[in-house]
Amino acid sequence: MNVMQIRKITKLPGDTSPLVASDIPSPRPGDMEVLIGVSVCGICHTDLDEIEGRTAPPRLPVVPGHQVVGRIVETGRSVSAVSVGQRVGVGWIYSACGVCRFCRDGYENLCPEFRATGRDVDGGYAQYVVAHEDFVHPIPGVFSDVEAAPLLCAGAIGYRSLRLAGIRDGETLGLTGFGASAHLVLKLVKHMYPLSRVCVFARGESERAFARELGAAWSGDTNDKPPEKLRAIIDTTPAWGPVLGALGNLEPGGRLVINAIRKEEGDKELLLRLDYPVHLWMEKEIKSVANVTRRDIREFLAVAASIPLRPETREIPLARANEALLGLKKGGVRGATVLRIS
Repeated sequence: MNVMQIRKITKLPGDTSPLVASDIPSPRPGDMEVLIGVSVCGICHTDLDEIEGRTAPPRLPVVPGHQVVGRIVETGRSVSAVSVGQRVGVGWIYSACGVCRFCRDGYENLCPEFRATGRDVDGGYAQYVVAHEDFVHPIPGVFSDVEAAPLLCAGAIGYRSLRLAGIRDGETLGLTGFGASAHLVLKLVKHMYPLSRVCVFARGESERAFARELGAAWSGDTNDKPPEKLRAIIDTTPAWGPVLGALGNLEPGGRLVINAIRKEEGDKELLLRLDYPVHLWMEKEIKSVANVTRRDIREFLAVAASIPLRPETREIPLARANEALLGLKKGGVRGATVLRIS
């Protein structure tokens, strides 16, 4: 089957072809697994984190991609929850142990044996992918394949971030960075918390204009001051600078939710400018987001279908995956990019 593989850790944009087109044997499903014929796969910033070495080391070579939509073409002999022909999605969580205290309490995202699709096992930049039946998700009929793909990670992790932010209707929310996840959070807030104002911090004017188009009450650069202090801020950027800016923009008792697997090292020295009275005093909180659970994906798909919540997408063929990743690295991508596989 045709795939795009990560074969080495490298840096973009210096390396303009971080993925290598390959032809590898199609996988076969195990006893509790299903084989999915991939239709589309969304591109995520975590793919860049893998390529540039900011996540736990990926298994190399590995096929990336964890926003996978397709149809089941074969099932293992013990599979009972899903069936051949069913349209399903696969997200970042590939498996967890199921027995540790985190798994028992519904926090399988914190399981020490957490395995990720497209990092620890081959993912969706391929014609076929294997997944465990417990971690595939039926796709609501209201969504096309392309619309559904970003919901499986960008949407689900945004939903988890919003829950962790803990805002109530009428309280102000900030979004730092405005890519695939944040634009879905803004749309979600407009429905779940219609009285809440959303302020967006983004480095590019095109992103700021996009935020205003979707209903942001205010948008500015990451160093700008919003018109009011904010109850909570969700940061989706790969940089450290916006963290300081966000902490300074919180109201007393406010919470910063950092939705990023890793931060880039380049501006880490900015943390030396942390000023306790300005950034942390008055009972401000910092909360990180670690992966997603099955509950996050399934709840979010149901909520998104009820609205319905439609992501802004750009579709390109699998062969142009490197081009799409370079665009994501440079910034300014409107909404989510989705690879067409078949």
